[in-house]
Amino acid sequence: MWVVYPGLVEQSRLINLLLVLMRTEHGAERDDGHSTGGDAGLAAALRLAVGRVTRRLRQAHTVGDVSLSEVSVLARLAGAGPASPSSLAESERVRPQAMATTLAGLTRRGLVRRAPDPADGRRSIVAVSPEGAAVLAQRRSASVRRLEAVLAEFSEPERAVLAAAVPLLDRLAERL
Repeated sequence: MWVVYPGLVEQSRLINLLLVLMRTEHGAERDDGHSTGGDAGLAAALRLAVGRVTRRLRQAHTVGDVSLSEVSVLARLAGAGPASPSSLAESERVRPQAMATTLAGLTRRGLVRRAPDPADGRRSIVAVSPEGAAVLAQRRSASVRRLEAVLAEFSEPERAVLAAAVPLLDRLAERL
C-alpha cells in the first residue's frame, strides 16, 4: 500500500499516477525480498526504477566513451562555469581523490582545461574546453534521442506524470 501525502496530491494529481506506475506487479520489494509499503516501499521502488534507467543508459554508450561521472562533471562546468577540483568534488558528492582521477582523464583527453586560481596560485580552476563542450553536446543529444524515442511510446498522461516528477526527483537527488 502506498502512502500519498496530502501536500503531494494538492501539488498534482499526476503524482498519484506516478506512484501507481512505479509499482511492480508484486509491489516494491526490499533487498531481502519482502514486500514493503509506505515510505519504505516508495524508496525501494525509486531505487529500483532509477537504477534500471541508469543501467540502460550506461549500456547504450560505446567503449572509450566518456563515463557518466565525467559527463556529470562536464555538465556542471558547462552550466555553472569554472570551479576548483575541491568544489567539484563537493558538488558531485565524491571524495577529492575520485574527482582528481575523473579530472585527470578529462584533462588527458583535452575535455577540460586547468588554470591557476587568480585568487590563490596554489589552487587550480577547471573549465570545460571547447572539445569538452562538443563531447557533452553529442552525448546529451544521443541520450536525449534515446529517451525521446522511448517516451514517444508512452501516453500523454504518462508523459505528463514523468514531467511532473522531474522537479521532485531533482530535489530528491539534491537531498541524498
